[in-house]
Amino acid sequence: MNATRILPDLQCALLCEDVRPEANGNFISVGVIGVVRVPQVPVTAFKLCVFNRWTAGFGPFTESVRLIAPDQTTVLRKGQVKFALQDPAHHATNVTVFPQVEFPTAGVYYIEVLVDDVMKIRFPLPVVVVQPPPPAKQEPQG
Repeated sequence: MNATRILPDLQCALLCEDVRPEANGNFISVGVIGVVRVPQVPVTAFKLCVFNRWTAGFGPFTESVRLIAPDQTTVLRKGQVKFALQDPAHHATNVTVFPQVEFPTAGVYYIEVLVDDVMKIRFPLPVVVVQPPPPAKQEPQG
């Protein structure tokens, strides 16, 4: 029996500020994001990138990446890309770029990664309002 399609495994999913390809085909991820700390909301992120690497699959696929609001139903952003794996030993790397992402409120947002409508990962992205520290007192010089 020959497989005509094997759903791939998600080897990694990283949220970062930027992804840069190198001349040798490798990638540099810049500013891996675990939490967004801001002085106030609403706030706009210049750019968010979701770096996904797929492996151990065979056939054509559609990847979907979604940014979900804290209400857990509102889709703020969505990206979709088609890709294929010709052999289970191969891999595919996809980068979804969300420019100018507005976070209207503090709370826990979510990143969801799906392949052919099958959710592979859903991870939290907390947006936290943090007050800046007060200015340091200057000691009188005497």
